[in-house]
Amino acid sequence: MKNIFKLFSIVMLSVITVACSDDYLDVNTDPNNPLTTSPDLLLPVAQRYSAYTITTPPGGARRLNTLGNLMMYNWSQSDGYSWYQSEFEYRVNSTFYSTIWDYQYQAALKQYHTFDVDTENYEYYTAIAKIMKSFHFQILVDTYGDIPYFEALLRGENPTPAFDDALTVYEDLIVQLDNAIALINAGNANGDVLNPGGADIMYAGDMNEWKKFANTVKLRILVRQSDMAGRSGYLTTEFQKIANEGSGFITDNATANPGYTDQEDQQSPFWGNYGQTTAGEYVNNYFATCATPFVLDKLTDFNDPRIDYIYEEPEDGHLGVVQGLDFYPPGGLLTEPFVSNIGPGLLKSAEQNSVIFSLAEAEFLQAEAALKTYLSGAQQHYENGIAASFDYLGVPNAAGYYTQPIDLVSWGSTSNKLEAIITQKWIALNGLDAIQSWYDFSRTGYPSNLPISLLSPEPTRPVRLAYPSSEISGNGANVPAQPNVFTSKIFWAN
Repeated sequence: MKNIFKLFSIVMLSVITVACSDDYLDVNTDPNNPLTTSPDLLLPVAQRYSAYTITTPPGGARRLNTLGNLMMYNWSQSDGYSWYQSEFEYRVNSTFYSTIWDYQYQAALKQYHTFDVDTENYEYYTAIAKIMKSFHFQILVDTYGDIPYFEALLRGENPTPAFDDALTVYEDLIVQLDNAIALINAGNANGDVLNPGGADIMYAGDMNEWKKFANTVKLRILVRQSDMAGRSGYLTTEFQKIANEGSGFITDNATANPGYTDQEDQQSPFWGNYGQTTAGEYVNNYFATCATPFVLDKLTDFNDPRIDYIYEEPEDGHLGVVQGLDFYPPGGLLTEPFVSNIGPGLLKSAEQNSVIFSLAEAEFLQAEAALKTYLSGAQQHYENGIAASFDYLGVPNAAGYYTQPIDLVSWGSTSNKLEAIITQKWIALNGLDAIQSWYDFSRTGYPSNLPISLLSPEPTRPVRLAYPSSEISGNGANVPAQPNVFTSKIFWAN
């Protein structure tokens, strides 16, 4: 595989203009932006940014997956570390995890927007840009609510974009995804269309897979609205459009890999941030991060073999730490050697792919949609979701697990099917893309009896993030009033 890390360095030598002409090779007269760059150079860099949005790069600010694991009570910290104090205190202010906003607008979305241009023969590139922009804009809506959308990414043309209603943004994302699929079909009919091939570090230019991915992003958007009053007619229509289109949903994990290797600054981001250095030494994040008793108890109650893959098992057995504990037992009983750190099913190697959208989540989304009669085969998709999780972690015999007569494990033994879907989805996304479970919890209240940190200032956990200080300072006239991050839910949870 071409080494995209070298490519990334080349691309970053030039400042890329967002508002460029339709000719990708035009010379721009702005001396500060002397040359635009061809989309085959932009695409892999943008996709690398997408991976870094979910999983913190080594040495970078914490992002979506870390936040989700802490909000969903998956992770805590070992005695001797003060790693997650602001998270345990739910200190959700204008600087808390602000890179989730900044990095998506300033890196990933800016990059995709550059080649979201109506240019003949570039239909495939434009379609990918529209799909990935929709992917990122949904995350921003789910995290913040109303966001700059229709006027966003115009840079100098409009540096102070208006904020748009979150539901209106959601509906336009569906339109953009439909447009992307139409562009792919148009490109298929154009014998001169440029296929990104190896420049596409997600699907190597397989545009049928991109149509499946587009449908799966649509699936996430639609299911998120499935508990809202008055949306059933809209959802029925949109699900029927997916069925009529015919490509279906992803059938494998959607991942990105620009050529990760065990070299400095080239490791897979999850491994580099929570695994080992190139010298083979575990990083401090690994030692500091451990399971909570709640998640270990759940996995034990379910007789779930994934416990040894999601969390490393110490010599004396699994042990978790309560979030926000300010008095540790004497004798170092909760120090790193004795607690369950991140496990081998998640920490695979320095070369491991970055997961952009897991197959397990896609199957659980289909299970929920089927449970609510928008699709069919709820039980099959539920069991497929569990099987996909087992497969990703490297655990054998998923069928032996989900046939156990245990509530929230076996479909037939569970009276609350939605709770089973969301609970199993929470397990499957633990350590992988846990931010999606935070959104689900705000919407459904599952998994049940989820504890909060001992240091919480409120009797519940936050349901959103606050607008970041960067947006307030640069676009303050348009930023809405800061919401109550503990009570002002995103529109799909109200």
